[in-house]
Amino acid sequence: MTAVSTRLAPLAALAAASVLAAACSTTTPAPTPPAASGAPMPVAGLDWHLTVDEPEAKLAYGIAESDELKLGLTCEKGSGRLEINAMRPAGARDLYLESGGETERFSARAEPSELHEGVFLSAQSRTSHPVFQRFRKVGWLADLQGDRRETYAPHAASAPDIERFFAFCG
Repeated sequence: MTAVSTRLAPLAALAAASVLAAACSTTTPAPTPPAASGAPMPVAGLDWHLTVDEPEAKLAYGIAESDELKLGLTCEKGSGRLEINAMRPAGARDLYLESGGETERFSARAEPSELHEGVFLSAQSRTSHPVFQRFRKVGWLADLQGDRRETYAPHAASAPDIERFFAFCG
């Protein structure tokens, strides 16, 4: 080693340490991704639609102004009772619903559909049932059919209609 390199060795080491320290101190931690709410997203073209025709109200999930009904809820004002309706393949006998972790299987009456293949199912429940109270709180409902799970989430404009429906029903 030469006299010059001997004198510069400590400076080179110091410079390398400074560069390393600077690199470590300027590392910006990755931003934390926003927490997912777990709520399903609305589907284009499908939404919850509220119809009030005293003394009855209907909350239906499907395509506006069509016969495309995924799930329907009907009540009489202040009754605290619901009728649940949905289309199913022939042979179906129940409706299995979930909302925010609450689930229930409702025994239903089946009638041949006049509009679609399969059957039109009707079941009864109380508005106070945990699955409907959870729906009222979280704003979405899932329809479980065998190994299929369809979620029915409102668009922003229709979300308040869920509470309006339950307030009407009592």
